[in-house]
Amino acid sequence: MTDPLPSSDRSPSGPTAAPFWQMHGITKRYGGILALDDVDFACERGAIHAVLGENGAGKSTLIKIAAGVVAPTAGRLMLEGREVAFTGPQDANAAGIVCIFQELSLMPDLSVADNICMTAPPGRFGFINHRAQRRRAEALLARVGCADVNPLELVKNLSLSRRQMVEIAKALGRDPRLLILDEATSALTAGDVEKVYGILRDLRRDGLAILYISHRMHEIEQLADSCSVFRNGRHIETFRKGARSDNEVVRLMIGRDYTQVYPAKPVRAAPPAPALSVKNLAWAGRLKDVSLTVGQGEIVGLGGLDGQGQRELLLALFGVLRGVTGAVEVDAKPARLSSPGQAKSQKIRMALIPEDRKSEGLLLPMSVRDNISMASIGKFTKGIFIDRARQNAKVDEMVKRLAIKVGDVDSPAATLSGGNQQKVVIAKWLMTEARVILLNDPTRGIDVGTKQEIYQLLRELADAGTAILFYTTDYDELIGCCDRVSIMYGGGIIRELTGEAINEENIIASALNIDLERPTPPAQPRKEARA
Repeated sequence: MTDPLPSSDRSPSGPTAAPFWQMHGITKRYGGILALDDVDFACERGAIHAVLGENGAGKSTLIKIAAGVVAPTAGRLMLEGREVAFTGPQDANAAGIVCIFQELSLMPDLSVADNICMTAPPGRFGFINHRAQRRRAEALLARVGCADVNPLELVKNLSLSRRQMVEIAKALGRDPRLLILDEATSALTAGDVEKVYGILRDLRRDGLAILYISHRMHEIEQLADSCSVFRNGRHIETFRKGARSDNEVVRLMIGRDYTQVYPAKPVRAAPPAPALSVKNLAWAGRLKDVSLTVGQGEIVGLGGLDGQGQRELLLALFGVLRGVTGAVEVDAKPARLSSPGQAKSQKIRMALIPEDRKSEGLLLPMSVRDNISMASIGKFTKGIFIDRARQNAKVDEMVKRLAIKVGDVDSPAATLSGGNQQKVVIAKWLMTEARVILLNDPTRGIDVGTKQEIYQLLRELADAGTAILFYTTDYDELIGCCDRVSIMYGGGIIRELTGEAINEENIIASALNIDLERPTPPAQPRKEARA
């Protein structure tokens, strides 16, 4: 284990005495699972400290202890050189420690202003001053670059990216001294990501201590002053920005050499037979005459700027949306997709891996076993009875196949790390033996090791004949995983990229609906006409 940075290596803007926040010998056990093992950690004011590691490395437990959500089994917490103990998040907030968790804490049926001011609404004698609350919400929204958001709008009517920005505004309203961000940009559009970068740089200049958990290496390179790597519940190393290459960082995270991220793509002599055909699909002005095909054993990517209809297309194909027009064929047979039940029926066998695993993919209080078998429970029932032996055998097979890290499959899904929760969602739909799989940004907020496993799994499924339609906001995934890429703009598909044309330059240009300019040949001197 490497100790926290020595005083000579600390941020110049931080204090030279004791670090602002320290954790000494922190151990946390959940039953027989050791989540943190004798961890020493420290961070300074006026600096952004990145925390890296695979899902299940201990990052979430680390920040939950700092935020007062859980108590350590052993060890000491020090704030400005004084030992502290938190009985709950309210104690941590009172001490100036505020955490923005990856899974949002907003109440969807309340307004933006109600959510932002929930913990301390302005008012007197138990009555809320709604005008003052609205003004405070407007000021905080403007601070995070979201003045366009109406404070009276219900949170459930906002896009996921806007909800994340409201969460950040809510956190800043608590006047933090230590701000913890857990994958805070994973759901944001590119424009909102830049706004968050600017906010964090301003907060660093103001002297805040910032803990930043992210799996996106380019974010770490742009923002972090120092980085700490965790693996299997242990603090492996802390180093200054730029002291380690990306490959070295990944090797520290996964404990092995960093190999090729993406499996090799197959070389085809001829296009595969269509497994999914979409013709002139339209919906509510958000989808406009969308036509595409996905061949058997093919991975087709959906690219484009966020919000161009990609999510709506996947939802329409899975029967979630009403009023969809157009034609869909599965294996050359017309498919009527008026509900998710029809989409996943044995006749069609389609699956959707949703964007938000917590609210759309899992029932968190239920066991891992029940979540995995939920979509295919009909296979294990005889009348009103469930064949538990068959169910357990298939669940165990999926846990082993996807390398899901779980001590007991009867444990609630909520106890798993984010990456393992995503594996449970994928396992649930693999149990249905789907022949068409729709993926909605499935690697959001997942560590590099788990991403590699998912990339390998997708290629294995495709090699076995499954048709995969893959929406991702990560251009590298489009380039590395997909056999073809369809770019969406304004609700329609404007371009298809294949082969060597699948590169970042073409993807970005297509997403902006512009043609790459070709160099104009130099003008030739005009010849004078002879008399």
